[in-house]
Amino acid sequence: MITADQLLAFGLAALILIAIPGPSVVFVIGRALSYGRGIALATVAGNSLGLLAIVILVALGLGVIVQESVLVFTILRFAGAAYLVWLGIQAIRHRKGFDVGSAGTGVAPGLSTATAVRQGFIVGFSNPKAFMILGAVLPQFVDRGAGHVQMQMLLLGLLAFGIGIVSDSLWAVIASQLRSWFNASPKRGEAMGVIGGTSMIGLGIGLAATGNNHH
Repeated sequence: MITADQLLAFGLAALILIAIPGPSVVFVIGRALSYGRGIALATVAGNSLGLLAIVILVALGLGVIVQESVLVFTILRFAGAAYLVWLGIQAIRHRKGFDVGSAGTGVAPGLSTATAVRQGFIVGFSNPKAFMILGAVLPQFVDRGAGHVQMQMLLLGLLAFGIGIVSDSLWAVIASQLRSWFNASPKRGEAMGVIGGTSMIGLGIGLAATGNNHH
């Protein structure tokens, strides 16, 4: 139903997009810097549940539309590519505001695990990058000719879900261990913004140029 090439291609695209610091990652890093590893990992759990909810919604709803319409498929491809480039440009433009040290510090001390999970879910479910990955990028890796489009989208979405858990958990653990390093220099945050933005622009151009192969 899903080929190894499909899994590898989407897995690499999802890894690049998920690993690049976006709203969820910055939120997790902020929690790690403010509250430590436990709360940061609880935030990751909530984030991931939010992503899983999007996976299910997209697979069930968008899968039907993509299966029926080549036009919708094409529009999604170019819309997704354009949005990626726009996100990349925004990340570079606002690199000076990429202050991980101040993220998520406006909450009173003593945050409970349940609250961290709930707030993480809200951030994860409302994360525009997650909808972009699953709603605009994922359909480009679906083989419409092979049938079972909804199932293909669900399985690829679950791959993104798994990558998200691992990536965000690594960010949480690393940030909780390197609080002083992250907070020592704003240049480090700026560099992350530039690298992330450039990667997203490159991926967007690449998807626009090669997406026809996935029809």
